[in-house]
Amino acid sequence: MKGRCIGLVALLVFLGAGVWAQSRRAMTFDDLTGWQRVTERAISDDGVWVACRMEPWIGDAMVHVYNAKGKEVASFQGGEQMKFAASCRYLLAVQKPPLKEVEALKIQKTKEEDLPKNKLLLHRLAEGKTEEVDSVKVWKLAEKSDWLAYQRGNKADSTLYIRSLEGNRLDSFPAVSEFYFAKEVPLLYFVSKGDTLGTRAGLYAFEAEAGASRLVFEGEGVFKQIVPDKRGEHLAFLYCADKDSVSTHLKLHVDGQVLEATPTNWVMSEHETIRFSDDSQKLFFGMAPRPKVKDTTVLDENRPKVEIWKWDEKVQYTQQVYNKAKDLKKSYTAVYHLNERKLVPLASPEMPDFIMADKGNAPIGLLRVSEPYGLERMWTGRPRYDIYSIDLASGQTDCIKEALMAEVRFSPKGNYAYWFNVEDSSWYSYSIADKKEYRLTTPDTFAAWDEENDMPDFAPPYGVAGWTSPQDEYLLLYDRYDLWRFDPKGRSAPVNLTKNGRTTQTSYRLLQLDKEATTIDPKKEQLLRGFNEVTKGYGYYRLPSVASASVPQTLLAGNFMLKEPLKAKKSGAMVYTTETYSQFPELRLTADGSFKRPVQLTNGQAQQDGIRWGTAELVSWTSLDGKPLQGVVYKPEDFDPAKKYPLIVNFYERNAETLYAYKTPEPHRSTIDYRLYNSHEYIVFNPDVVYEDGYPGESCFNSVMPGISLLISQGYINEEAIAAQGHSWGGYQVAYLATRTRLFAAIESGAPVVNMFSAYGGIRWGSGLNRSFQYEHTQSRIGATIWEAPQRYTENSPLFTMDKVETPILIMHNDQDGHVPWYQGIEYFVALKRLQKPVWMLNYPGEIHWPMRMANRVDFQKRMFQFFEHYLKKKPMPRWMSEGVPAVDQDFELGYE
Repeated sequence: MKGRCIGLVALLVFLGAGVWAQSRRAMTFDDLTGWQRVTERAISDDGVWVACRMEPWIGDAMVHVYNAKGKEVASFQGGEQMKFAASCRYLLAVQKPPLKEVEALKIQKTKEEDLPKNKLLLHRLAEGKTEEVDSVKVWKLAEKSDWLAYQRGNKADSTLYIRSLEGNRLDSFPAVSEFYFAKEVPLLYFVSKGDTLGTRAGLYAFEAEAGASRLVFEGEGVFKQIVPDKRGEHLAFLYCADKDSVSTHLKLHVDGQVLEATPTNWVMSEHETIRFSDDSQKLFFGMAPRPKVKDTTVLDENRPKVEIWKWDEKVQYTQQVYNKAKDLKKSYTAVYHLNERKLVPLASPEMPDFIMADKGNAPIGLLRVSEPYGLERMWTGRPRYDIYSIDLASGQTDCIKEALMAEVRFSPKGNYAYWFNVEDSSWYSYSIADKKEYRLTTPDTFAAWDEENDMPDFAPPYGVAGWTSPQDEYLLLYDRYDLWRFDPKGRSAPVNLTKNGRTTQTSYRLLQLDKEATTIDPKKEQLLRGFNEVTKGYGYYRLPSVASASVPQTLLAGNFMLKEPLKAKKSGAMVYTTETYSQFPELRLTADGSFKRPVQLTNGQAQQDGIRWGTAELVSWTSLDGKPLQGVVYKPEDFDPAKKYPLIVNFYERNAETLYAYKTPEPHRSTIDYRLYNSHEYIVFNPDVVYEDGYPGESCFNSVMPGISLLISQGYINEEAIAAQGHSWGGYQVAYLATRTRLFAAIESGAPVVNMFSAYGGIRWGSGLNRSFQYEHTQSRIGATIWEAPQRYTENSPLFTMDKVETPILIMHNDQDGHVPWYQGIEYFVALKRLQKPVWMLNYPGEIHWPMRMANRVDFQKRMFQFFEHYLKKKPMPRWMSEGVPAVDQDFELGYE
């Protein structure tokens, strides 16, 4: 009898679960656009208060405020730009007017100035009271004190208001055009145009604590870049008395001194940021040759307009056009030594790129020159540099390295330059004091490069963790798994600080939680994040110090994904998230950084109530050419292995490491939404792809097809309802698969290359670069020119075997695509149309590589969903597919029905 009771209970539980699953509904497009996700988070310096912004893709955001016990103490609709005050007693945020209200007024043709304005909210955390400041257009909060400056939204009123957050004082100044706080003191600089009541035009300083203002510089001209040093002891700004000659007559004012540009016929530039060194001993700024003056004696219609492309130009003409606006503003760094009152030019047209050391405190810098190697870069995709050191006092230069294919950086204190040379896969340092180069690693002694690199190019390094304080004693480097310590002069053997990363297949990476720190204290414990390649799970780990090796101590680890936590500046409190495919990344607060007894703050998981969800499962197989592979299968939450499900295969390259990623529901710009399809009873498969040089298309076939076969063999896939979807590189690969198999019932291919011959000689209009380098050396993976290996270009181009396609194709390619030429999509469409094979093409006019406007993203998702619903579930064909939408009806009909 007891056994029967247990069986009956189990049956009831099973039936109840089935009823519960069936009662949950499928996700809608309104769910996608309204899905709330955390888009901003903040923690007070003392770790007592946390704020976050929950925001839908379309609609009003909400700011939520929590105390250290996890209780929500306040919320503000339409909130953004959250900032805690230095005292940790106040939270400030902007409150935008409701979106629907604004849209309704815009439909009624309401003028911009009459639309509702933003409010500034000042919330007193302990008291729970909120003060509103109406119509705020710009505001700034002092970084180290509780002072606020703001202006309201009325165009006719440019009054600057300065107030204490406590509210015991409010000052105002008329006709203010710009204002700036010093970093570390409550000192505000502002420019006033003056008024008729006695306020003179000019630059003012306002000492907030004393409530005193003073005129720093009187003038009605144009001010640019008003820059105090961090303590407010020095001030620099650009000024031109003549508003019509700013580009040629700007003067740099520093502590009452007026600096003239040098050499002759050079001018001060407004286009390079003025900055003081951290110790306030130097001022860095830009100078430029005097701008050319256009001949106004010739009418534009009488002047020929022609582009001249030259075969041996170091920078291709299309790149020149793309960079023209930036190049016309090109400036060259100079330094002014405040104590000596000495100006030293640093960069020049011959040596244009200056690299600062130690926040400008160091007596030296670096210059790099890439111009001699411009032609080579066009087909390698990589720059080379000549590297020089420069003495900031004298301007004297010394050559450190020539023709180096590496990005050279400074150690934090400027004692060393260092780089990774991809040509020999080795790390190097260069002692500035000794003027000597040291090779720190070799391929035989340290695997510094990406071990999984499968491009016909040099493998990149795993990267740098940082340097130890106080004087750049050690350089910390990564291999695939571990954190290593290196003496920058090679005087001692490298030390594997984490010891067990490679043996456990855990990749450890140091988390630099103090965003203002430039070095790593060798005596302090460090927080690491680890990723296990076997389980795909993440963990936080404690490393006692980087002074000696130690197996990292596990603080929190498991089958979930972890990202970088947000730490309070003055306590051990941290905000972090854990997530899985089915678990929303809720904000959690650990008060002491131990990750023990955390409190949960947000409740984003509640959005999933009532919606059918899904599960993620890791699968493994072997490619057709014998390589072990993995991928992730996403199944509906009420998955029944006895049923037959439609399958959509979506992939790019490798993605199995995202097994535990939440994958926030979203009207994506380029890919299917896994959640949407899972909830509509689709299975989604994301297989990893590995490549052989010269055969990217066939490598894709060899990787993906046996993965699909594995799923089919398990009996739950409807073999007549399998589709593929990809974008850009993924779009190319699914286009290739359509020529190699009849397995797919439908394919969506976004921004694909289908003709590698024409694409090889094309332009990436988003940068002006030619496309040849990516076929010879990077993602397209041919590994040779079209003259060296024409057959490979033919074999890998779907266009030349388009007659074999038996699959209905949906193409999305936009006319302003700056990555892949739009004509690739046109070639694809025209070929299939000529062959009279079912094909549709979506072009969102004016959009780039993917639709950016939310309305277009939603439209793309709807049409792609209808396309797959028709071919995989036999749903009726929508009118835009059966009849099309003629150009004359484009503004009136969508054709979804």
